[in-house]
Amino acid sequence: VFQVGPKKEVAECKEKFANSVDPTVSQAFMLDRVFNPEGKSLPPMRGFKYSSWSPLGCDANGRCLLAALTMDNRLTIHANLNRLQWVHLVDLTEVYGERLYEASYRLSKVETPRAELGDFAEFQRRHSMQTPVRMEWSGICTTQQVKHNNECRDVGSVLLAVLFENGNIAVWQFQLPFLGKESITSCNTIESGISSPSVLSWWEYEHNNRKMSGLIVGSAFGPVKILPVNLKAVKGYFTLRQPVVLWQEMDQLPVQSIKCIPLYHPYQKCSCSLVVAARGPYVFWCLLLISKAGLNVHNSHVTGLHSLPIVSMTADKQNGTVYTCSSDGKVRQLIPIFTDVALKFEHQLIKLSEVFGSVRTHGIAVSPCGAYLAVITTEGMTNGLHPVNKNYQVQFVTLKTFEEAAAQLLESSVQNLFRQVDLTDLVRWKILKDKHIPQFLQEALDKKIESCGSTYFWRFKLFLLRILYQSMQKAPSEVMWRPSHEDAKILISDSPGMGSTEDDQDEGTSKQASKQNPCDTGKAMDVDDTADDSLPQSGDMGGREPMEEKLLEIQAQIEAVEMHLTREHMKRVLGEVYLHTWITENTSIPTRGVCDFLMSDEGYEDRTARVLIGHILKKMNKQTFPEHCSLCKEILPFTDRKQAVCSNGHIWLRCFLTYQSCQSLVYRRCLLHDSIARHPTPEDPEWIKRLLQGPCTFCDSPVF
Repeated sequence: VFQVGPKKEVAECKEKFANSVDPTVSQAFMLDRVFNPEGKSLPPMRGFKYSSWSPLGCDANGRCLLAALTMDNRLTIHANLNRLQWVHLVDLTEVYGERLYEASYRLSKVETPRAELGDFAEFQRRHSMQTPVRMEWSGICTTQQVKHNNECRDVGSVLLAVLFENGNIAVWQFQLPFLGKESITSCNTIESGISSPSVLSWWEYEHNNRKMSGLIVGSAFGPVKILPVNLKAVKGYFTLRQPVVLWQEMDQLPVQSIKCIPLYHPYQKCSCSLVVAARGPYVFWCLLLISKAGLNVHNSHVTGLHSLPIVSMTADKQNGTVYTCSSDGKVRQLIPIFTDVALKFEHQLIKLSEVFGSVRTHGIAVSPCGAYLAVITTEGMTNGLHPVNKNYQVQFVTLKTFEEAAAQLLESSVQNLFRQVDLTDLVRWKILKDKHIPQFLQEALDKKIESCGSTYFWRFKLFLLRILYQSMQKAPSEVMWRPSHEDAKILISDSPGMGSTEDDQDEGTSKQASKQNPCDTGKAMDVDDTADDSLPQSGDMGGREPMEEKLLEIQAQIEAVEMHLTREHMKRVLGEVYLHTWITENTSIPTRGVCDFLMSDEGYEDRTARVLIGHILKKMNKQTFPEHCSLCKEILPFTDRKQAVCSNGHIWLRCFLTYQSCQSLVYRRCLLHDSIARHPTPEDPEWIKRLLQGPCTFCDSPVF
């Protein structure tokens, strides 16, 4: 896997070490899977040792990147560029090995040359300096890039710190969006000075609008320290002057996990940083606070939590709550409580055996907004006996009530439904179960809409109405996706229901699929298409059942909210057109059609829209610039926000981000299949490309 020298020389050295008469060399070589990844009689090294998710907004779609460390010590980065399709972007192990080979395996030019590869100690050193132990992503930071005309522009970047077996840390800097090897900006190697490193975490602290950063490294022998990370050309970035030792005792308690939580100190009236580390069965904590006197460090241990070593730890960064678990199925919840000087922890036990029965736990993770705790479990002991086979399962424990989730969504500073999907899932299940929207939530949401009018609350309202509509629909009597083995042939002319064939079946399939997979939080909002034509038609208005009338009423509300969101986005698009066009300039956006569509409804009274449309029409100088059908060259009128139909009946879907007709066979779709969007083209100006980078206007989901 690793590049430690010329292939021929490496093969000769391996043969030499394997057949060495010195058992300390031959046995150390044969038993080390880093030197011998194939292992011969040993089982193959398949699977993953560790993985780490980047923050949102790092790939081409504005989502997360995944750094994966395999069992054979290969570090790679992957991205989910298309729906359900992962793409390998770069092999960092290979790139780092090439850099070391070019530098003759020296970290600096002043370093004295080492021994030859034939020396077993040198052979071990070259491997240990490339063997990753852990890797962690930093938050997104801003760097300054100099253009050809000497102008500076801000470019987003993200850092990936990789901890190696010899204690060195490689800090990779990637330009965003990350596309592959060409997006690597730099790679700097830091010597930590820690022997037998076991875990790594970023320390990110904000003080007086100045962001500070560093790397927290833990050792298998016990010590924990923060290392400064010096980076050039990073806007508003500061680091420590020298390393800070948080725990220096070599007490042989290995550091298993480290989390850094930003908090606000209510007594000191300033921000602070809480570092927690799992060391054996204990939790080590350290409170870092910057004052006029400098950096204040308070640390201690929380004991009496577990009788076995902690195998996993996670933290809710919104309220600072820490969760730990041991292999005996016990989870502890630690809540930090500030005192005048430092803090203390209140902890309570969560017995998984009361929920899942006798289980062994292997790992835990808390969802981004703290709604769920995910637990990896296997069967525990039954009648004093261990199970013959291990069946790994991911179990979910709710940590918030429906009322808490709804309140957090209403007061959210994020204002993005996609980034709070764990909270919306709790709300979704409450409505699906009760078949109505709670009165307090409806009233609170209406007040928010009246007071501020943010489109986020309109999208939240649309989400609630769609779930309510879904909860009232009747499930089909049979599973539509299951193939039928009955050979039933019916003449089309004799079929009793000619009007509802494939569409109704597809519709029933999507409804049933959402019932079969309750854990899929996204499917709850995927009722845009079913809301249009899922109701049976009846000629007698008075003969409709009350449920059908209720469904029609909800459907009308859904259409009204969708229309409001569409108009608001149309105003934004027209604003971009006005700011970035000259007089009588033809853009690919159907500006006149959008203006006419906005003004076609006499009941729509929006003075801002009317003033904006007046300025745009004056700038267009009586020009219309209509779209034309690419098949017959006829004019495409703007009569529908979803599609364009020419006089010859050719139908083209409209992009929901720019309202252009997508006259190609390839286009993008929102993650929940709400809407479609076209791909940007090279001739598009920058402002249109920015519009095409936006999320779905109905559900905040990214577009693929």
